[in-house]
Amino acid sequence: MESGGKSSKDKVVAVVGGGLVGALNACYFARRGFQVEVFESRDDIREAKIVRGRSINLALSHRGRQALSRVGMEEKIVSKGIPMHSRMIHSLNGKQSPIPYGKKGQYILSVDRANLNKELLTEAERYPNARMNFDHKLKDWSPDTGLMTFLRPDGSARALRADLIVGCDGAFSTVRKQFLRRSRFNFSQTYIPHGYLELTMPPVAGEFAMKPDYLHIWPRNTFMMIALPNLDKTFTCTLFMPFDEFEKITTGDDVIAFFQEYFPDAIPLIGVEALKTDYFRLPAQAMVSIKCSPYHINDKCVLMGDSAHAVVPFYGQGMNAGFEDCIVFDEIMDQCNEDFSAVLPEYTRVRVPDDHTIADLAMYNYVEMRAHVNSKWFLFRKKVDDILHFLLPKTIVPLYTMVTFTRIRYHEALQRWHWQNKVINQGLLVCATGAVLGGSYLIAKHPPKIPSIPIEKVWDRLLSLKV
Repeated sequence: MESGGKSSKDKVVAVVGGGLVGALNACYFARRGFQVEVFESRDDIREAKIVRGRSINLALSHRGRQALSRVGMEEKIVSKGIPMHSRMIHSLNGKQSPIPYGKKGQYILSVDRANLNKELLTEAERYPNARMNFDHKLKDWSPDTGLMTFLRPDGSARALRADLIVGCDGAFSTVRKQFLRRSRFNFSQTYIPHGYLELTMPPVAGEFAMKPDYLHIWPRNTFMMIALPNLDKTFTCTLFMPFDEFEKITTGDDVIAFFQEYFPDAIPLIGVEALKTDYFRLPAQAMVSIKCSPYHINDKCVLMGDSAHAVVPFYGQGMNAGFEDCIVFDEIMDQCNEDFSAVLPEYTRVRVPDDHTIADLAMYNYVEMRAHVNSKWFLFRKKVDDILHFLLPKTIVPLYTMVTFTRIRYHEALQRWHWQNKVINQGLLVCATGAVLGGSYLIAKHPPKIPSIPIEKVWDRLLSLKV
């Protein structure tokens, strides 16, 4: 297609960041025929002995699968994931209670971050018009000309002029720094007061130590631990807790005492010595939520993934939202005939409200996971929602189902959830009021017979109580 005097095969698209969203984006642009250059500041993850960066297991759901499907990668990734059909709630007394994610057959997949990244990089390299450039650190770029300067490990510089720069370089994006220098760019960064720390639960006799088709949760109101299964039969356990609570635990004995109080059933599964060692292997890591707007500068640059909307991990939508960025951008490219001057502002208009919404929902879901799942009202409401969804599948759809198992836009899902909540709560109020009024009417019409007791006997009983 022609756009701006150049055909797509003559245009250079520079993808900054070779992580999950960057690698998938490379596939999308290469598939359209653009000359794609991927720049990653780190070594090639496929050759590195030690993989640096985050290692929280990822939960792949419908949005991410749809984005992978469009570049022919869904089946390969799904085959290496482990289905999780429910949350498994671990009570303090050791009782385990499943809470299904959706209807029968609906599940999310536990996938390994590093393996997924390697697969996407390898897929991108299969395109003859895509090239990987590792150990290239972005120094600066021009929003007017698209001229980019990179530093290499030997200290030399490399310059490249791109028709489009796609910033996929994470929450602390170098590409985004140019946006911060411009007026009318909104940006907010929020660190939550909680950190996370990872532990490993090894196999028992070569098998999973717990049921593998669940996302295990130990909710403790102000903090929680979760565990996701891995293909090697281990579980990755992640403890989410306020930093000041982490700081109180300074010795191995403190760790065991803490787990005995709050997660006693996990101690024999992880192992006493492993707990003492793994807990202090790395300090607790911070979690940040980032919102910004707009996502583009002119027709030269666009932000996607964490560089545009880093979210805390509690809705399992960080990767899925980043992957959905790719498919939304691709759909707009079709609508606007690959004209970047029309595509980029339309992408900002469409995507910003959705990404801001999922950032807020991720914050909300932490409270739900660590506290609400212990509430009888929450469990009752979930049952009511599930029953109504079964009876009225197109009218009443649980929020989690809309977010995780459909591509309904995030902000529309939230609006619909508020409407549903209002209707359901009013319905429950009407039912409760009707039950009270009906009961009162029956009592008034058929009053129960109350045996009469002589006043002398009542007085004698009162005196005996006094004595």
